Amino acid sequence: MNNEPLEKPYSDLRLAAMAPNTLLGTMLKITGPFWDKLLGISKLRRVYESCELSGLNKQEFSQKLLNGLGVQVSGINGVLAKIPQRGRCIIVCNHPYGMIEGVIIAYLLTEVRADTKVMANVGLTIFKEIKDYFIFANPLKPKALINGLAIKQCFRHLEKDGLLVIFPAGRVSFFQADKQRIADADWNRLAIKLATKTDSPILPVFISGANSKLFHNMGRVYYRFRLLMLAHEMFKLQAHNIALKTNNLLTIKQLNEFNGTKRMNDFVRLQCYLNDDNYFSPWLEHEQRTSFEAVIPMVDKKVMKKELAQLPEIQHLLDFKSFSVYYGYQQQIPHCVEEITRLREITFRTLDEGSGEACDTDKFDAAYMHLFIFDHKNEEIIGAYRIGQTDLLQKNGDVSKLYLAQMFDFAPEFINQQQPCLEMGRSFIIAAHQNSFHGLLLLWKGIGAFVCQNPHYRTLYGTVSLSKLYDPRSVALIDEIMVTDKEGVSAKKSFAGQLHPEVKDFISAAPVSLNQLSALVMGIEEDGKDVPVLLKQYYKLGAKFHCTGIDVNFNDTPGLLLSVNLPAAPDKLLKLYLGSSKTAYINYDKSDELSAI
Repeated sequence: MNNEPLEKPYSDLRLAAMAPNTLLGTMLKITGPFWDKLLGISKLRRVYESCELSGLNKQEFSQKLLNGLGVQVSGINGVLAKIPQRGRCIIVCNHPYGMIEGVIIAYLLTEVRADTKVMANVGLTIFKEIKDYFIFANPLKPKALINGLAIKQCFRHLEKDGLLVIFPAGRVSFFQADKQRIADADWNRLAIKLATKTDSPILPVFISGANSKLFHNMGRVYYRFRLLMLAHEMFKLQAHNIALKTNNLLTIKQLNEFNGTKRMNDFVRLQCYLNDDNYFSPWLEHEQRTSFEAVIPMVDKKVMKKELAQLPEIQHLLDFKSFSVYYGYQQQIPHCVEEITRLREITFRTLDEGSGEACDTDKFDAAYMHLFIFDHKNEEIIGAYRIGQTDLLQKNGDVSKLYLAQMFDFAPEFINQQQPCLEMGRSFIIAAHQNSFHGLLLLWKGIGAFVCQNPHYRTLYGTVSLSKLYDPRSVALIDEIMVTDKEGVSAKKSFAGQLHPEVKDFISAAPVSLNQLSALVMGIEEDGKDVPVLLKQYYKLGAKFHCTGIDVNFNDTPGLLLSVNLPAAPDKLLKLYLGSSKTAYINYDKSDELSAI
């Protein structure tokens, strides 16, 4: 019996060692030293020898290779936090360097999941010690037999609940003249097909950086020159930090919001590129409030009930179980309005929108109408809207009487200068009722009852607050996708969001629906939150979205200005909110009213 130890694997880093047994291979073996030096293989061999990489296991090999090349990597903890500890999952990455990122990803992920496999270019077979990391393919020859075998291996690996990494571009990023930027080529759709067939979530990971200007300039001369320079590029990473960044795991449900494999693929690619810090503008740092004033005490319940009892019956809009919806003005219900301002401050503080004062109030509370829900069981207000009746507020054309005139410049052709409108704002539902259906529904039924009493109000307009608890990229996406009617209004202080050019490409390729926008936002947000519920509510009513501005009077919160032509809203929603008065409201003709006078 032979007790001699098995020969350890080692890498023969010579072009001659990789040459095929053909006439061309024979010629390469003769001229090998010249090509080794030209292509940087000789230099790579010196690193291999000086770092004593021969025969090491894959993890030791990778660590010493990265140290030898001087590569530094950051952001790995953020990536690892998003990867399932077990179970099938696909990671997709952009391909900025062409070789080293495959080793980096394989090494770092294998530290926490031994079942990691990376689909990689056959060029990495040069390193024998780490071949176990990889499922090899040849992207330069799509019809090569090895590619079909690789796809089958990927399926099997996922079916065994493994972790699979794919670089969908299949080749290194390059300068694209039509886009005027360095980016991946079109992504192969393999990751999407694998995900949908094996029900695997996808995690897009962005790898920062790019190869040298020389590399990209040579590639513009002739694309094959890029391949010849790949090994040389690894030696330019000395003390270079490569940052890894990701957002959220994408589910099959999110993918299915997009029609067809191509659009799904584009969505995943976009989620990857949204992590490029070169196209990220964080919220401006403001001086942090060191203390908040104590919120005013709750108003006496008996006093509020007395005020409600004295309201004219017409201002008692509707009832549902223990809840009633009322409207009133500060001079009628001063204590109820005081309680509303207290509850607004409490609610807005949870959204980083609170004033920090003892209550949320301003001069407009005295002139605006307050529509609110009162819970008789618990004797408390649970939600409210502040509503401005523009025909009553801006007599003689004094637009300054409108709250939103502090935030936007309204041209004469904007709807609130053309006809009586209701300016909607300062809406809230207290925390205890935010997960219940009745809060927002009752407010909107109350609005419906009010407009049926006052049918000359045909248009609602206002802003949806886009809390700074949202990532700026989410707000920028909402602004880019939702704002389509910019005529007649501009923001006094514009929202200056920044988006990756890939976003522009994605949006120009096909319209983006609200559900698709939701998938984009949920992919970005750390806590996975969706677009604001109120935005969805207005969208369903057929809102036009006009402009995004910064409300300097509301903790510099971004607000999306919109308007709704209420009679043109979907019939189903009009029936829900207006009830039996729907037909009369829709058919209202102001001229009939004037002729009767």
